[in-house]
Amino acid sequence: MNEFKKLVFSGVQPTGNLHLGNYLGAIRRFVALQEGNDCIYCVVDMHALTAQLVHEDMPSQTRSIAAAFIAAGIDPEKHIVFNQSAVPQHAELAWIFNCVARIGWMNRMTQFKDKAGKDREQASLGLYAYPSLMAADILVYRATHVPVGEDQKQHLELARDIAMKFNLDYAEHISRTGYGVDITVGNEPVHAYFPMVEPLIDGPAPRVMSLRDGTKKMSKSDPSDLSRINLMDDEDAISKKIRKAKTDPDGLPSEIDGLQGRPEADNLVAIYAALADKSKADVLAEFGGQQFSVFKPALVDLAINVLAPITGEMRRLMDDTSHIDAILRKGGERARARAEVTMRQVRDVIGFLY
Repeated sequence: MNEFKKLVFSGVQPTGNLHLGNYLGAIRRFVALQEGNDCIYCVVDMHALTAQLVHEDMPSQTRSIAAAFIAAGIDPEKHIVFNQSAVPQHAELAWIFNCVARIGWMNRMTQFKDKAGKDREQASLGLYAYPSLMAADILVYRATHVPVGEDQKQHLELARDIAMKFNLDYAEHISRTGYGVDITVGNEPVHAYFPMVEPLIDGPAPRVMSLRDGTKKMSKSDPSDLSRINLMDDEDAISKKIRKAKTDPDGLPSEIDGLQGRPEADNLVAIYAALADKSKADVLAEFGGQQFSVFKPALVDLAINVLAPITGEMRRLMDDTSHIDAILRKGGERARARAEVTMRQVRDVIGFLY
């Protein structure tokens, strides 16, 4: 192998209902990345255990994520859609990466501090080691690119650190087995087994905020269902939530600078821009000077026009789970075949007998 073949990998946790933020910030980008790329999209059900150990509806949640992938336009024949636990090589590589990663690296992970809260002694080891499993998810396929939000960028940097340490620690073994690729990191040549994965962070609305508080990210865990538009919401629910969305008394400005200090207005304009594939400047050129009583109904119509076909297809797929299960089963088989190639080579590099 003379170079790493470009491969896109990403995953979504099956925890709670998917919402507009998940669609605009992740799933719609997954669909666009299919053009011209080899893509692997995963329902990361093993990661879901770090949020909550016991899930009564794990099968349904897993199918729901897969249904959203398919309904949004991901082609499971051309690309791979599967659930993480169907490929045990993820966990096998994660253990190796636990031995590569350093405690100090993990201690710097801000998401662990945020999610564990004040009583970190009661947090699970899985939540602490989450970034090692995330690195394994990506690198077990030797993926080169990952679409991520800003909140996951630090984890991707850790994946790069783990990959580099493995490459350097096992440099002689990698050369001896002949599995490596010559790359340059900075100005230094490295004979690498794992690639230095790159983030894909572009997109018109990478952070969709709460409809009730424009300073907080739209979240599955928010106790108020009015704070988010769920992908399974019907037209009446979408209309109600947008009409009740928090705003301020001023009308929409004509220039982007006029959105500063107005998080709720900025959020609604950003949502409209993302759904319409326009810039915020384009939206303000159309609605600048108008009151929210005019803008919100237009946003309702746009949101329903974009989301209703996806919602309808998701409902159809969830009514016949055998089709979703077949997609996941086939995807798991294809993913296992790829992952096992990597793990056979990693075992050779390390010196495991098998």
